[in-house]
Amino acid sequence: MLRVEGDVHRPGDFGFADLAALPGQVADVAALVPGREGGAVPFRSLLEAVDPSPAASRVTLESVDGSFSQQAPLASLLSAVLVYRLGSEPLPAAKGGPVRFLIPNLEECNLGGVDRCTNVKALGRVRVE
Repeated sequence: MLRVEGDVHRPGDFGFADLAALPGQVADVAALVPGREGGAVPFRSLLEAVDPSPAASRVTLESVDGSFSQQAPLASLLSAVLVYRLGSEPLPAAKGGPVRFLIPNLEECNLGGVDRCTNVKALGRVRVE
């Protein structure tokens, strides 16, 4: 379950079926990032579902167990994807599941306050600020 909260009009929890129902599905992230596997949904689609406030400018990404979090400017994360499945099954923890936040374009990883650490494994919470 992925929780989205903060400065959004429709906060909520997104399970496997909810993520699968979002538009813009990416059948295989290997087409975006060679060597990675799994199906994904654009982070932008999740944002559209929760409708961030116009004043929202930052996002905090936190692991399921709360042991890791990373903050970055919202505008720098718009090309990211949420990898949530392997085939037709949920993404296993060994592959970074239940949800893995991934920025496909590595050049963007060092721009605008985003670094490689923003590629968060076992994502459990997104806080829009």
